[in-house]
Amino acid sequence: MTAMILAAGLGTRMRPLTNHTPKPLLEVGGKPLILWHIEQLKKSGFKNIIVNVAYLGEQIIDYLGDGSKFGVNILISNEQDEGALETAGGIVKVLPKLTETFLVVNGDIWTDYQYINNFKLSTNILASLVLVENPKHNPLGDFYLTNKENKYTFSGIGYYSKKLFEDLSYGKQSLAPLLFQAIEKAEIQTELYKGKWYDIGTIQRLKELNKILEYNVTK
Repeated sequence: MTAMILAAGLGTRMRPLTNHTPKPLLEVGGKPLILWHIEQLKKSGFKNIIVNVAYLGEQIIDYLGDGSKFGVNILISNEQDEGALETAGGIVKVLPKLTETFLVVNGDIWTDYQYINNFKLSTNILASLVLVENPKHNPLGDFYLTNKENKYTFSGIGYYSKKLFEDLSYGKQSLAPLLFQAIEKAEIQTELYKGKWYDIGTIQRLKELNKILEYNVTK
């Protein structure tokens, strides 16, 4: 099963830290954020990982190489010429390289979620989204669980069928409209993860996570 790490964002809310360093290479707990993802994916049995890059992408390419130094195979999807294709657009670009069911992980989160490298989507389901409890910066949530009583926040982790993207044309496009259309057709399933999860979208959140990880290491 193929995994894809989304690492093409501009990281504008992380400036000035991202003026000269792409967000995936910012250090969390003493090592680049993207390395946490790669190590966890490898631990979960993923060997083939696609990473899309755009802003300051050459730095990520130089750091990752072909993945052999991390014990995995890494394929870079370079979006520097397009200027970042957004999530759905980035997936469409590499769709032929993905397995029939594949995992996508946002590059700007940190979590102890255990990825499933043989995940099976139910019949007529095109995506399975991992939700988390709503953080302070997203109190209203994004998606319902099956009971439709409360909305929870999309973690940035999802298992997808290639069928969800096969009719899309090449170019910049967001994932959210596609998901909401699939929800209307009852083609999306969700699960709630109650473990550790952090959205590293601002400098303050990065500082908070580093404090937590430093405490855990030195405790």
